[in-house]
Amino acid sequence: MTEILWDSGTIVVKGAEPDVLPDVCVWDDRCGGHRAPAVAYDQVVMSLHRRKIPYDDQARTYPTLDDGLRVHREPRPYQSEALAAWEGNRGRGVVVLPTGSGKSWLAMLAIDRKRRGTLVVAPTLDLVRQWYDQLRAAFPCEVGVVGGGSHDVGPITVTTYDSAYLHMEHLGRRFGLVIFDEVHHLPGESLSLAGRFCLAPFRLGLTATPERSDGRETVLDELVGPLVYRRRITELTGQFLAEYDTERVEVDLSPDEWEAYQRARATYRDFVSRQGIRVGSKGGWATFIQRSAMSEAGREAFEAWQEQRRLAFGAPSKLEYLGHLLHEHRHDRAIVFTSVNETAYTISRRFLIPVITHQTPVKERSAILAGLGGGTYGAVVTSRVLNEGVDVPSANVAIIVSGSGSVREHVQRLGRVLRKKPDGERAVLYELIAAGTSEAFTSERRREHLAYGGEGDDLNGEAG
Repeated sequence: MTEILWDSGTIVVKGAEPDVLPDVCVWDDRCGGHRAPAVAYDQVVMSLHRRKIPYDDQARTYPTLDDGLRVHREPRPYQSEALAAWEGNRGRGVVVLPTGSGKSWLAMLAIDRKRRGTLVVAPTLDLVRQWYDQLRAAFPCEVGVVGGGSHDVGPITVTTYDSAYLHMEHLGRRFGLVIFDEVHHLPGESLSLAGRFCLAPFRLGLTATPERSDGRETVLDELVGPLVYRRRITELTGQFLAEYDTERVEVDLSPDEWEAYQRARATYRDFVSRQGIRVGSKGGWATFIQRSAMSEAGREAFEAWQEQRRLAFGAPSKLEYLGHLLHEHRHDRAIVFTSVNETAYTISRRFLIPVITHQTPVKERSAILAGLGGGTYGAVVTSRVLNEGVDVPSANVAIIVSGSGSVREHVQRLGRVLRKKPDGERAVLYELIAAGTSEAFTSERRREHLAYGGEGDDLNGEAG
């Protein structure tokens, strides 16, 4: 009798002829069988089924769920289409939907359809908490958490990518469905092992922005499945997402600031030019960081790079205009985005609005967001923490004081204000740009994306 066994993130097939197994299975003398990464479990089982070879499956231990959803909502048409496309690919694949369009509800529908033990993998503890609350409300079974000091495994369990990577060799056989939220994180060199060491035959990847600057999104085909469904912001705006405007506002540096910016920029550019570094190319930034630590000139170049960013990102003229916008939108709910904590805290002190950074405790974050949703606060400021995934109360104004050149980051920030409003209210996103600086160039690159009225859909632009 052919046997399928589990071994620390891999599967071992014993008693099968090599020609009936997929190529990914390799003979291993140590165990006297053919070994493959756990992600190949589905291929192995399908190969044996097709050849009608009986087998004893000792690898999988995942349960079936006795009960499905206890909360019932009519799915939106695109959610039904996405679910059908995913099921049509044997329950494997990536779905791309804009922020605010209901990806988590699609995940609930997928769990309900498959009724297998399910692991949900999310990038942050904030998102783990959010998924935990949603899953507990939607399903009657126990919901476990792995990560952030907890290690409770239930029929449905939520974990972070980091914890999944660390524990998947033990957890990987206990779930028949794995859902990767913000799946663009998964192809990272280490995090990809979380997908490779899991045997779940059913896999769903969710994201608004699948493309990566390193091009490794192609790895998702192996770890999750192909892209099976995609809808863009512009396709859902109006009927399902709020109508929106984007406004680009250029502000001038003072003469002294401009002179200091030019000096710092020249020092930085001179170093990368002499070193032959193309910062905007693949691996270019990592090369700059490495070489900047090897000489006094390199250290001066890195300090100059920091100085030019500080002058462009935190220009006093930006903060003055920010004050104007906060006053103009004093009856709205606004989120102010920055790229660094220092600027976020400066804005918080100057305008007396709450701040959320990675240093803000979870309970305090929840209280601040509840205050924004309830109208206690008219605005909050954050340094990148709210970019991704976290449900934000119905803010309708986003103000970007500073950010990276990543299109992904800006599309995600736009998504923070696009949830459909009952009164049909339009959302607005402001970009505050220091005129003449590298910010202006990267802003132009971002705005080529169709979310900003351009024609492209590339999310790989990065600042240099």
